[in-house]
Amino acid sequence: MSDAATTDQPAAFADRRRDQSSRRRLRPLSQRAWAALLLAPAVIAVILFRLVPFMQAAISSFEDPDGGYSLATYEFMFTSPDFLNSLRVTLWFNLLINPFQILVALALAVLLTQKLPAGRLWRTLAYAPTAIPIAVSAIVWRVAYRPDDGPINAVLEAIGLPTQGFLIDQGQVIPSLIVMASWVGVGYWMIFLIAGLNDIPSEYYEAAAIDGAGWWRSFFHITLPLLRRPLAFVLIADTVVNFLTFAPIQILTSGGPNGASDVIMWSTYEQAYRFGDYPLAAAQVVVIMAILLVIVTVQFGMLRTGEKV
Repeated sequence: MSDAATTDQPAAFADRRRDQSSRRRLRPLSQRAWAALLLAPAVIAVILFRLVPFMQAAISSFEDPDGGYSLATYEFMFTSPDFLNSLRVTLWFNLLINPFQILVALALAVLLTQKLPAGRLWRTLAYAPTAIPIAVSAIVWRVAYRPDDGPINAVLEAIGLPTQGFLIDQGQVIPSLIVMASWVGVGYWMIFLIAGLNDIPSEYYEAAAIDGAGWWRSFFHITLPLLRRPLAFVLIADTVVNFLTFAPIQILTSGGPNGASDVIMWSTYEQAYRFGDYPLAAAQVVVIMAILLVIVTVQFGMLRTGEKV
């Protein structure tokens, strides 16, 4: 080996070390830059179409009819029987529909992850209503719920049962809306739960079977604990979606009969576009966002709890 080659080896080694060190320093920065670049459109859209309108609504909610800013709109809103009724109906609607939808979606997810004949077909049929636009679904159910010539009442009459009012009955309008909304939403949430069930390693069930655990014991001690994270997501996302329900109310009931389905979103629409009371509508939006913020906070708390399992 020549003296020149012996002298160049340390220099070449030092160059390679500098190149590797430079790449290690640049790579994280480049990844962050790509991440920021890819996220920028979504962040800008959220700021322009969510945060800015909300801030404008929040400022408008404090506008005083006599000029300036005050809490007069909030004082009026929280003493208004109409708003309190809307708040009560919204909470009652969510209290009923969310557990119902999640239980049905969970039952379908567990059933359709078993080895059933034509399992893919059943999954497709369960998910199919989700692909139908909500306005079309509402129109279909409006026909089905007709008190005089609707197909549901025709079936009830054919088997000797009394016909029902459904959407025109104060005591039946909320359950009728829950059935319609669940027909659309259950298949969607079922897909998330099926994905969570498929992520549970089969070795856990095999070990439980060897120890003599039955199906129910495996379900409560393996399936539910390991499904907590998807369930938490579905619970909170479903609550947010149902809290903002508007189109079925507008198409099917318009808040009636006698305010029995007057949820907050419909009330806000009425105040803004029918009565032209934008400060009151904005104040109701602020209340909606405050309630949803609490729900999202609970969601993150449940997700952190799920990670410790």
